[in-house]
Amino acid sequence: MEDRAKRKVNLGVVKKKSGLKTLKVEVTTLKRHPLYKKVLKISKNYLVDAEENAAEVGDKVLIMECRPISANKRWRLHKKVETKATGQKKEVKA
Repeated sequence: MEDRAKRKVNLGVVKKKSGLKTLKVEVTTLKRHPLYKKVLKISKNYLVDAEENAAEVGDKVLIMECRPISANKRWRLHKKVETKATGQKKEVKA
């Protein structure tokens, strides 16, 4: 289990559900420009494997890096942090 602690974990929002086990998750990070020092919002989309089909569009989720599952899927759904419909937050220990 210690090996899993070394894997990358990102927090993102589910943007699209496609098929039974695939989600498109948008991860947004803030990055400072090296010369001009302006803070930029950088967004990146990841295809995520969700075996239980637990997340819906708009939910905040934690995704964890894993072995390649398909040609584009390299991330797996770790846990659902917050649901869009109710706005209920779950306590996350990362």
